[in-house]
Amino acid sequence: MSLDASPLSAQDCLVAMMIAVSMSDANVRTSELVAIQQVVNHLPIFADYDVDRINKVAATVFDLFEDEDGLDALFGLVKEALEPELFETAYALACDVAASDAHIGQQELRLLEEIRYALEIDRLHAAAIERGARARYIVR
Repeated sequence: MSLDASPLSAQDCLVAMMIAVSMSDANVRTSELVAIQQVVNHLPIFADYDVDRINKVAATVFDLFEDEDGLDALFGLVKEALEPELFETAYALACDVAASDAHIGQQELRLLEEIRYALEIDRLHAAAIERGARARYIVR
C-alpha cells in the first residue's frame, strides 16, 4: 500500500472510490479529475482534508488494481475505515465521477455494481442516487 502504512481516513476512502471509478475503464478523463477535485474542494466532509493525499490515494488504488484481488482488497480497506453511514455517500460520489464525462461505459457500470454490492447499498437507494447523478451531468 502506498500510503506509508498510515490507515485510510474516511475522506481517503471517498477519494479512493472516486478514483477507482475513474480508473475502471483505463481512460482517466479530465472531466473525471475535475469532478473529483470539485468534490474535494466543496463538500463539507472534505473541509479539513489534506488535498496532497489525493495523489497518495490514487497511487494506492493504482497499486491495488495491479493485483488480481486488488478490488476486493480496496473494498476491504474502505469497509474497515469508512463509517457505514457514509457508504451511500461513497456510492453517490462514485456515480458522480462516472457520470461527469456524460458517458458511462461498461467497465464503469460493472464497477458501480460491485461497489453497490460491496457496500450493501439498497437497490432502491442506489437507483435514486444513480438518477441524481444522471440529472446533474446531463448534456444537451
